[in-house]
Amino acid sequence: MLRFAMKSGAACAGRTGAAAIFGLSFLLLAGCSALPDKPSRTVLYDFGPGPLVAAVPAPGAAALPPITLADLDTAASRLEGTALNYRLGYADANELRPYAGSRWTQPPLQLFRQRLRDGLTPSRTVLGTLEAANLSREGRSTDVLRISLDEFSHYFESPTASVGLVRVRATLVRGSPAGERVLGQRVFTVRQAAPTNDAAGGVKALTAASDEAVAQMVAWVNQAR
Repeated sequence: MLRFAMKSGAACAGRTGAAAIFGLSFLLLAGCSALPDKPSRTVLYDFGPGPLVAAVPAPGAAALPPITLADLDTAASRLEGTALNYRLGYADANELRPYAGSRWTQPPLQLFRQRLRDGLTPSRTVLGTLEAANLSREGRSTDVLRISLDEFSHYFESPTASVGLVRVRATLVRGSPAGERVLGQRVFTVRQAAPTNDAAGGVKALTAASDEAVAQMVAWVNQAR
């Protein structure tokens, strides 16, 4: 009887120990599953590499005078951040919402200015403000192009249809010893359909809309007299 009791006690202790080990393992597994996931990587976007082959002016095309592309006053713009924004036009078009986990590499106004400079370069020399100041000290001046970005968002017209919406205000000024004269001012509004209704689709649509706005602006500037 004593031997049987000892065997029974040992068996019970073994079962208790196994249960304790199993319970501990379960708690460890539960603890591991409760650990937070690694933060997802932020996806960074820009307008892409641009033309891979340099544009060449058409043979016989008259060389246009240099132009100054004014510096950007990003502090005065409500679009100075790098958020990739969208609007739900069918719900509340007044609310600008940022995509979580997706951003521009630079503020959209800077990305647009780079694209505009690339668009102007094939037909004329494009100067910065410092270079223009050096010319001014020599008694020479250039026309100055100033831009502001008034709208730049992935705009949802419905839950299943969206566009890249870009609105840019351009002012062309001619400098002279007597002061500046405004040659013209125009607002360019362009919409391009998004291939997909997500951040990546919005980037493609906004890039296409920006390129179209640049093409229209370059044509307008090159015709100014």
